[in-house]
Amino acid sequence: MSGHRREPRLVHVTADLVILTIRHGVLSVLLVERGNEPFLGRLALPGGFLRGSETLEDTAVRELREETGLETGDFHLEQVRVYSAPDRDPRDTRVITCSYLAIAPDLPAPRPGSDARAASWSPVDKALAPAGALAFDHRRILADAVEQARTKLQHTTVATRFCPPEFTITELREVYETVWGVELDRSNFHRKVVDAPGLLVPTGRRTVGGGRPAALYRAGPATALVPPMPRPSPA
Repeated sequence: MSGHRREPRLVHVTADLVILTIRHGVLSVLLVERGNEPFLGRLALPGGFLRGSETLEDTAVRELREETGLETGDFHLEQVRVYSAPDRDPRDTRVITCSYLAIAPDLPAPRPGSDARAASWSPVDKALAPAGALAFDHRRILADAVEQARTKLQHTTVATRFCPPEFTITELREVYETVWGVELDRSNFHRKVVDAPGLLVPTGRRTVGGGRPAALYRAGPATALVPPMPRPSPA
């Protein structure tokens, strides 16, 4: 056993949020313009430091409200992973972050607050482009969360969380197509989701106006998608 004792190092912990929604048919992520150093003026994911007796989930919820004015409400919120690279934050104190994926339908325009100078929705493809240059390691965090969302669409019922309380099968199919970046066979998709146990519950109502009425559904009690939804490769 070594006689040298290593001094403990102070570490700060943060929670970062990848908030996804579909706006105008485009998968979008919420970004904030940083109002403080480091990376003053750069775009980043909303997030902040763990405080007092908070859990990391508490921190994520608080930062969402403080930096954007949005409430978690009916958000789907799940942990993605922890990022602990020593050089991920340029500040003197080491900072480890835990990322969270949040999903909700057609969210409104956010309002900035706290240490964010501006908050806005950005197309995910644009935010992931190297030219976007997100602060810290947020490009990697975003990429990991988007891939987790895409995988969850195969095996769980989370796709319904992108939809309003009542939705058509066409609207659900468009969620898959938007998140995956593919085009799906309409009749095959219809058969799969209608036959999936507990995925959909018919409301008995139909759409009105705008063409042929379509049946409206709400999300069922199932959390797993059985069988899984095949995910085709993007063209």
